[in-house]
Amino acid sequence: MHSALSASAPEAAPSPAQAGLRVVALGGGTGLSTLLRGLKKYAPPAGAPAEDHSGPIRDLAAVVTVTDDGGSSGRLRKDFNMLPPGDLRNCMVALSEDEHLLSRLFSHRFQSGGDLEGHSFGNLFVIALTEMTGDFAEAVRLSAEILATRGHIYPATTANVTLAAEMDDGEIVRGETRITACRKQIVELTMEPPDAAPLPETLHAIAHADLITVGPGSLYTSVITNLLVRGIPEALAQARGLRVYICNLMTQANESLHLTASQHIERIYEHTGMPVFDYALIHTGEVSEVLRQRYAAEGAEPIRPDIERIEAMGIRCITGDFAAEGDVLRHDSERVAKQVLDLALKARAGR
Repeated sequence: MHSALSASAPEAAPSPAQAGLRVVALGGGTGLSTLLRGLKKYAPPAGAPAEDHSGPIRDLAAVVTVTDDGGSSGRLRKDFNMLPPGDLRNCMVALSEDEHLLSRLFSHRFQSGGDLEGHSFGNLFVIALTEMTGDFAEAVRLSAEILATRGHIYPATTANVTLAAEMDDGEIVRGETRITACRKQIVELTMEPPDAAPLPETLHAIAHADLITVGPGSLYTSVITNLLVRGIPEALAQARGLRVYICNLMTQANESLHLTASQHIERIYEHTGMPVFDYALIHTGEVSEVLRQRYAAEGAEPIRPDIERIEAMGIRCITGDFAAEGDVLRHDSERVAKQVLDLALKARAGR
């Protein structure tokens, strides 16, 4: 059995002399956009040739879930019969220059205006480009180009898919919003239609990546949903790059109640039907009592890091303090980015 690796990550960024990693990050929601904010600092600026860049990332791609059916995205999805742009928009903003006016504009949410109230400008922009081009993926690409993002952003699929969850009492609940709101335990997640295909660019990016991260994010509706897209689990299983699962910090009452870190991975493997991880990044630091109590009121708790059980699955663990506390608990984007990049650079150097 491998021993867990403690995250005594260097304070400095990985050596530029080892530049050139191709990185793919899969996920959705706040977790993925948080990670991207850390990774983008090491990626080439928009429009800059990769060969002129001295940082450790030469190419960065995000593969983003498209099953949201609530809020502004849900309303637009229903009104225009298009894919939801919300998670994709958040990733565009995360990969853009934060101080840039356009990125703040894309995040702006209308506070009034009748039908406009509650919509974000970025969502409306993507929808407008989709109508103009007739191609959702192209609208996402053009939006990212306008925002000068430090990386590519791909929807997990361009099929208009709906999630369906079988609960522990046998009930089938359809739609991400209803699944998230349901207080029953999810037994199995499926996608309708079941044969939704990924973009060819996604499979190409995974096949040529040096580092692939999965998570953090809601276990079912941000992580597993991407792995239901036809061909993505197989691409991950066959990938030559280092595959790292970034485990959540806290459980979610309606998606991962009382699940340990290893049980998160087991649920993922039940849906992929094959092992897809080499490493797992697990938070073993403390969570303040104030935040513990705040999350406990929502039925959430820190995820128990059962390291030995994970390593018995053939997955090496990277442990350490990866959290940043504020009003909520989030991953420290810089600390996580440094850790996974350092890991990938060492793996490549040892080949």
